[in-house]
Amino acid sequence: MAIERPLDALNAARNAFVVAELKNGKKIRGKLLAFDIHLNLAMDEAEELENNEVKRKLGKVLIRGDTIILIIPSE
Repeated sequence: MAIERPLDALNAARNAFVVAELKNGKKIRGKLLAFDIHLNLAMDEAEELENNEVKRKLGKVLIRGDTIILIIPSE
């Protein structure tokens, strides 16, 4: 899949794990299920990370796009 636009990169990451860094300093890792043009993310198997270790398991979450600073593909 060719990546020509920013949302193409996010679409390529669907059903894979990503880390979302939030404005409040938290990091959430989970399987990206869906997103919209506002970058609202629906994730499954989500976990809150602290110092790159799992702080707590969250399960299914919806993260509001205006709280996100960065989205990173994860292993």
